Amino acid sequence: MNWVVKCCFFLGVTTVLCSLDFNYHDNKAVENYLKDINKNYSSITYLHSIGSSVAGNQLWVLVIGLNPSKHMIGIPEMKYVANMHGNEVVGRELMLHLIEFLVTSYKNDTGISLLINSTRIHIMPSMNPDGFDASVPDCYGTTGRTNKNGYDLNRNFPDAFDLNPDPIQPETRAVMDWIKNETFVLSANFHGGAVVASYPYDNGNSGNKGISPDNDFFKNIATLYATKHTNMYKGVECPNMASFPGGITNGYQWYSVRGGMQDYNYIYGQCFEITIEISCCKYPNESTLSQHWNDNKVSLIEYMAQVHSGIKGRVFDKLGNPISGAIVEVNNRKHVKPYKTNSNGEYYLLLLPGVYTFSVSASDVSILQTINVTKNQNFYALKHDFSLNLPTSSVNSHLQVCTLLSFLSTILVIFST
Repeated sequence: MNWVVKCCFFLGVTTVLCSLDFNYHDNKAVENYLKDINKNYSSITYLHSIGSSVAGNQLWVLVIGLNPSKHMIGIPEMKYVANMHGNEVVGRELMLHLIEFLVTSYKNDTGISLLINSTRIHIMPSMNPDGFDASVPDCYGTTGRTNKNGYDLNRNFPDAFDLNPDPIQPETRAVMDWIKNETFVLSANFHGGAVVASYPYDNGNSGNKGISPDNDFFKNIATLYATKHTNMYKGVECPNMASFPGGITNGYQWYSVRGGMQDYNYIYGQCFEITIEISCCKYPNESTLSQHWNDNKVSLIEYMAQVHSGIKGRVFDKLGNPISGAIVEVNNRKHVKPYKTNSNGEYYLLLLPGVYTFSVSASDVSILQTINVTKNQNFYALKHDFSLNLPTSSVNSHLQVCTLLSFLSTILVIFST
């Protein structure tokens, strides 16, 4: 296999994998690598494809966690996505090395063990494998940037502030469905061409000027990534580009992006995402990859831990049944699309420590409650459940309908045999 170095050996019946080499890996090599990681660390990994590209390449995601194959109540989900622009390739390799670091450190590093045991981590090395196939080593060019149909995937999502007339591409649709089907709380996507952590909004209007309701938290996590990076915080100045003080920027104030994935995650997916530009050169010589890994390693780990910030919990009715679709928001911090509980009645809100008044509502019943949100302890956000004075019938009517339909379906099957 071309993704491991020659020193790999066997210990009894257990394969011991040596360090992943610092070279660029084509799509087949990435697939083989992920499959072998999944095989050798099957207890903490789950490999699946969320869809396929225009050319039929699979969009692979490796999930790492204590129970990686499905969501568990109270365990937040976070994700990393790289290579959205096919010619911006460093992030793709960083994701492979991050995977290796996490699985090999599990049970050997207390901090990594706690992180994996308390988080469900999703890593997509390449969102645009067709673009990668078409790309060429070039620092500032655009060959391979788009998907095979010629669309920029970071301009292809529905936009809350502007009509996006472009047809949604297979890669975009796969990610949208992925976001819909999971309870993502925190995310980052990786690009090249600058060295900066950019935070929402990427688009905006005259009313908000690109500033989101959670601007304080976004600036905090962008600053955290930049300061844990070897030099991003210094305001690296790339050719033909101004430097960024502190290594961070508001996306809209840098330049507006219609149809960006970052805003889609935040507005429609209830998932806080920032965009991380990790190299001035989009497709640098592979001799630089080890340095890029060393530059970003601590930032990547520290950023993941921020998914345990703020507050989490569930919303119940007066009989203790979970309420799905209940709105849970902080007063004076209303989102474009109200943040709602998932099918388990869970909510996750990323907040800096402080005192907040929460508005919780469902079926025309609402409550206000003031809570002191403290700093997370040992990868565990403050847990607080809310209770609404709702009758079970109004909360679970949709479940009753589903049960009735299932019963009728069973009766029809019986009478048809």
